[in-house]
This record gives sequence, structure tokens and C-alpha cells, in this order.
Amino acid sequence: MASSVAKSSAFNALAAALLFGASTPLAKILVPQTTPQALAGIFYLGSGLGLGIYWIGFDREGHSPFEKKSLPWLSGAILFGGILAPLFLFIGVARTPASTASLLLNLEAVFTAFLAWTIFKEHISRRFLAALLFIVAGGVALSWQGSFEWSEFLGPLAVAAACASWGVDNNLTRKISHASAPQITAVKGLAGGAVNLALALLAGDVLPGLPTTVAALAVGFVGYGLSLVFFVRSLRKLGAARTGAYFATAPFAGALGSVVFLGESLTPPVLMAGALMAAGLYLQLTESQGT
Repeated sequence: MASSVAKSSAFNALAAALLFGASTPLAKILVPQTTPQALAGIFYLGSGLGLGIYWIGFDREGHSPFEKKSLPWLSGAILFGGILAPLFLFIGVARTPASTASLLLNLEAVFTAFLAWTIFKEHISRRFLAALLFIVAGGVALSWQGSFEWSEFLGPLAVAAACASWGVDNNLTRKISHASAPQITAVKGLAGGAVNLALALLAGDVLPGLPTTVAALAVGFVGYGLSLVFFVRSLRKLGAARTGAYFATAPFAGALGSVVFLGESLTPPVLMAGALMAAGLYLQLTESQGT
């Protein structure tokens, strides 16, 4: 029974990674139509609106609404994951070579596991650490472009700060994962989307046309909304560290999505990343047999 629950939770985490990763190549198609921050705001609003409608009209998870004691955890998750992380990321990407930013984004799983272990007291086994190393190594292989450029410190530090913020968000969301997953996603999406879109408009960004906006809302609903629902469901049973490690396969899902949606070819780094991540996933799925 415990094994089936673990496999179901692993499936939820991998489904979250697949949906989020697949949204990346679709975002590349939409980015030229607007600014990154405006697009992020629309994505988040798409997740919030879509899951809000589902939660009110169709949610049958049977979980109780947020209790007052859950509000600090929810507020922190919104602050770190919905507001600060995207803001840090935009600052960093604007000042950091794309290859360097892609490598640094692999730190999210490391920060998530470190915080889960040191502050939130989740148990971390040697087998899990090995699995995490394989998965992060797969992410590095996927994003490595032959050099690591430190053109200035602010950009890379900002990307690292975004990863740390998402690490905090993952652990805080774990504390409220008993609530309805669509409800959590709806609240985080609406709050994060509203703030990001407001910041974009204050900066003078121009919103895209209606077709692009509708497409972005749809991608946000699937890639940010449904993805987070699966992520929260995995958090309930696996905890933040293990769910974060499974979710670290999202870059590989994004690479496969680029093959499907953008017609890119399978390259040796993609195949190497797939092999490394498969080894990490195997170690995670068989973790109960190790120490």
C-alpha cells in the first residue's frame, strides 16, 4: 500500500514537471509579443482564474478551506513563489547569459532539499542525495553551453535568489498541502499574477493583443495551474525535498517539448540528460530499499 502511494505521488510530481516543462517552449513562442514580466503575470492569472473556476464549481477533493493558522504559510508562499522569485528571475535573466541562467536554475531543487532538511526537518537518505545529484547533473548537462560566464555578480546572484525563493515557496506550500490543491493554486495564481502584471504596467509594458493574451492564459492554466495542482498533491505524501527533486526533471520535459512544438532535434546533451535523470528517478523510486 505504501509503495503504491509513493508511486502515485511520484507520478504527480513528474506530471507537474512535464506540464511545467512543456509550457517553456510555448512561452518562447509568445515572448516576442510582450515583455517577460507581463507574460508571467498573464500566465499566473491564467492559472488562478482557471483553477478558481474549477475549485468553486467542480473540485471534489474533499479538503477543508484554509484555516486561519494556515494564512501565514500561504502568505509566505505567495510572497516568495509568486512575487519575489519571478522578480529576481527577471532581474537575473536580463543581466546574465542564457546558458549561465539555465545552469543556475538547477539550484532550485538543491535549495528546496537543503531547506527541507535543515529547517523543516525532513529526513534525507543517502540514496535520495545520490538521486538528487543525478537529476541536477542531468539539468546541468541539458543547459551547458560550453562556458560559464560571470559578466557581473548581480545577474547570477539574482537568479540564485529566485531559486532560493522557490525553495522557500516549496517548503511553505508543503505546510498547507492538506488543503484543496486547486484552491491553493487559485489563490497563489491570482495573487502572484495580479502583482506581476501591476509591476509590468507600472514599468510601462504594453499588453499583447487578445489572441496572444488568450493563448498565454491557456498556457498559464496548464503549465502553471494544473502543474501546481499535481505538485501540491505530491507534497502531501513525499514532502518538499523529494517532490522538488522529481520536479527538477522539468528542463528535460521542456527540451522534449521543444522537439515536439518547435521542431528542434534530439541532441547528445538531451539524451545524456535523459539518462542521468532516469538514473536519479530510479534511485528515488527504489529509495525505500536503501538508507
